[in-house]
Amino acid sequence: MTSFLRSDRSRPVAIWLFIVAALVFAMVVVGGATRLTDSGLSITEWKPIMGALPPMSEAAWQADFELYKQIPQYKLVNAGMTIEAFKTIFWWEWGHRLLGRIVGAAFAIPFAFFLIRRMIPRRLIWRCAAMLVLGGLQGLVGWWMVSSGLSERVSVAPERLMTHLGLALALFVMLIWTALDAWAGSPRVEERSPWRGWALALLGAIFFQSLLGALVAGNDAGLVYNDWPLMNGALLPDQYLGKGLWGTLAHSQGAVQLHHRLVAYALFAAGVAVGVLTWRSRHLPREASMAGLAVAIVVTLQAAVGVWTLMAQVPLSLGVIHQAGAAVLLAVATAFAWRVRRP
Repeated sequence: MTSFLRSDRSRPVAIWLFIVAALVFAMVVVGGATRLTDSGLSITEWKPIMGALPPMSEAAWQADFELYKQIPQYKLVNAGMTIEAFKTIFWWEWGHRLLGRIVGAAFAIPFAFFLIRRMIPRRLIWRCAAMLVLGGLQGLVGWWMVSSGLSERVSVAPERLMTHLGLALALFVMLIWTALDAWAGSPRVEERSPWRGWALALLGAIFFQSLLGALVAGNDAGLVYNDWPLMNGALLPDQYLGKGLWGTLAHSQGAVQLHHRLVAYALFAAGVAVGVLTWRSRHLPREASMAGLAVAIVVTLQAAVGVWTLMAQVPLSLGVIHQAGAAVLLAVATAFAWRVRRP
């Protein structure tokens, strides 16, 4: 029995995965700031190795600035920008890419070490390998996103931004879930709690809402319809339809903001209901009830910050807090969904 317990759980592996999850959280927050400051197109080349170093001389800074001057964002939005202003947006994007490299190293190197030492529970090896692949794919998707704004647009394509954020958040959820599995080991008894399906549905809905938030950010839709609960004094936005179905769903400022609002209302109601019902339930472990209550608290705070951010026309500080809040809500919902699956 002792050898089974040793092979089924690993606290060092769990700590490692929690640390990487924290780094991914930081990357999501910095990525949000990069988008809000319109900094994502300041580095127009993808250099996975050499790009780890920033410009080291004034000549190097000038060369990067000249590359930036060739894209539509400079010509149509930032014409006349000084090199000092360029350095400000450059550091945001460079910091975001540097964090991506740090996340990759923080995952890959310990993964190899733990694998060689046979410290990773066998049932979690494939999951860790999948996360390694997902992390590598994230770098490619990041460049795919940036490239969409280098020739014909003044910003990245909203759907590509949504894909980039979605992969990061999926990795974040996988890291937390796997870390909890590594910390606690396999459940000794399988219990079909009625909360299993509901908890996973709530987690999926929060993830979907985060994707809608990415479309809002990608379309700068938080800068319009800044009253609440109405939209320019009406129940529905006066400019809802875009060019075709996809143009409406992904590119209409009115549509993406309305969809984000409607799902937020549903999530707020569901989150509060989860908190109340789990707290009153006599069939859930205390930890699961606490996690359900945490979901209700965080979803309430996130809804309040979302309204505040919208009505304040998305200042950098509130925009970053709102994106960080989405990741925190995902983390809490992940912990809740994980806990209700165990007796």
